[in-house]
Amino acid sequence: MVELCAGGAPGVSRFGGMVDITHSVLRELDEPFDLTQEQVTFFKENGFIKLKQVLSPDLLTYMDQTITREVHRLNTQHLPLEQRDTYGKAFLQIMNIWVYSPSVREIVFSERLAKLATDLLEVEGVRLYHDQALYKEPGGGITPWHADQYYWPLASDRTVTVWIPLQATPMELGPLEFSAGSFGLQTGRDLQIGDESQQKLQDALKSGGYRHVVEPFELGEVSFHLGWTFHRAGANKTDRMRKVMTMIYMDKDMRLKSPENQNQIEDWSRWLPGSLIGESIHSASNPLLFEY
Repeated sequence: MVELCAGGAPGVSRFGGMVDITHSVLRELDEPFDLTQEQVTFFKENGFIKLKQVLSPDLLTYMDQTITREVHRLNTQHLPLEQRDTYGKAFLQIMNIWVYSPSVREIVFSERLAKLATDLLEVEGVRLYHDQALYKEPGGGITPWHADQYYWPLASDRTVTVWIPLQATPMELGPLEFSAGSFGLQTGRDLQIGDESQQKLQDALKSGGYRHVVEPFELGEVSFHLGWTFHRAGANKTDRMRKVMTMIYMDKDMRLKSPENQNQIEDWSRWLPGSLIGESIHSASNPLLFEY
């Protein structure tokens, strides 16, 4: 279920003149992809899951061309890599692209992906927090250990991010890595992403005995991880861009909590406009994407 909100109206054409793509391929965006109980249990225990063949090669070609066009158009980072800090070297980061592009909006509003998020979180439906493209440039550095929910003024842990590589992602391109079960770790929840989080969390996760999962991603394979699951990514050691699209989902009944750091104050203003502390989030910027 998609509520009408800013960024484009229902019925906007899916076609941007970029590739010759059929309606049958684009229907994938809304067709269900069913999970097994074993997969739901794995996610519940580990705080992440990788799922193969969620998206077809043809659909990924369309997504790549559509999203990459907007990344190039909206990117404002032009400093050479060597002049950036660790976070700046990790990737080009373009957020809430759906607001600027009806074609990207249709990708972000995919019922297939939103239903997967709903089923993994074991809730009745999900809203969008925001989307973001994460493009790791050739020679781009590591993405340090961190947990996303440090940045979010959200009252519960029913949040999940889908990580969608727009190409096959071997080890040398810097695939996403996970610390299995680490969503229960309290240490490091006050650390924003950077050199300090990399070192302190690397030590805490190792001493805590959490399993480090680092594997390539096949074409069409995507991952989901909880907001409090600690994760990182390696450097891009190739001469190619590592192109990734992400969407962050939250329980449809998520409430706004009182912010605990400056980043959460900024996120409240940027992604949750008009929402009130203690109340359910129903902002037009946070559309309902799926509901049973």
